[in-house]
Amino acid sequence: MIVILKNDADKQKVEILAQWLQNQQVEIHKSVGEYTTVWGLVGDTSRIDTDLIEGLEIVEGVRRISEPYKQANRKFHPDDTVIDLGGGVKIGGGNFQFFAGPCSVEGEEQIIGIAESVKASGANVLRGGAFKPRTSPYAFQGMREDGLKLLLEAKKITGMPIVTEIMDASHIDLFEDVDVIQVGARNMQNFELLKELGKTDKPIFLKRGLSATIQELLMSAEYIMANGNNKVILCERGIRTFETATRNTLDLSAVPILKEKSHLPVVVDPSHASGIARLVKPMAYAAAACGADGIMIEVHNDPAKALCDGPQALTPEQFAEVTKGVEKIISAVKE
Repeated sequence: MIVILKNDADKQKVEILAQWLQNQQVEIHKSVGEYTTVWGLVGDTSRIDTDLIEGLEIVEGVRRISEPYKQANRKFHPDDTVIDLGGGVKIGGGNFQFFAGPCSVEGEEQIIGIAESVKASGANVLRGGAFKPRTSPYAFQGMREDGLKLLLEAKKITGMPIVTEIMDASHIDLFEDVDVIQVGARNMQNFELLKELGKTDKPIFLKRGLSATIQELLMSAEYIMANGNNKVILCERGIRTFETATRNTLDLSAVPILKEKSHLPVVVDPSHASGIARLVKPMAYAAAACGADGIMIEVHNDPAKALCDGPQALTPEQFAEVTKGVEKIISAVKE
């Protein structure tokens, strides 16, 4: 249930209403916008008389909602959420960002060189895998703690905030200096991990699971937010279908649907979705056109020799071309 308060509501009466609702064992999540204040009521609201509340002079309206996700719901939070990714780099509410970098950190020269090149081409956030979940136990699993150290070194040199994937709740302490923590598709429903990340104050980059519905993605975001962390970024990275021409099927319709249902920023990852470098550019253009708040692209200085996902990685020169095209599309769509 949501309660919409009038702009000029008497503060004392508002406090009395809040105390009464809390006495009904209902938790209140407050969203204060420029023109309206919305309370999201979480708990057993079946016993609350909506007509009684709506009749109060301080209340503009009351609505019951059926969606199981509350805090991620736009009905609770009408305004877009804007998240600071570090160093004043913001996403959401009209702030568009490029996340770029290699699938995995392979060495100091590699990660710093790529970081400098993608920054020069318009990226404001450096992505790179230190811990790598791989389908095969024999594939490269990442440099782990050493990879984190190299990412932090690249951050020191370029000033770019970094985003990297966490694999297990026991690793959270290792991510103390990481700006944005990524939850990969395989961990989207690792609810114990999501709960622990909800206790942190870091932005969480939440990727859609390989076969997850939009509602399941939003419920995973709800796990994080219900534990106190509202800094969640949703990522559409392709889902598994019967189609075999691409690695996954990029569900671009998810972007406007998520923007309609939720106030959280939405990013598209065309690299993992297609798995094919030549498809990244057109899919990035499409993502910008359909309203994404950001795009995550894998960039490698020598894709043919990459230790992880080389076939889907762009060269720095190709990435520069993509950013120029995306910026033109964003400008055209805004007009």
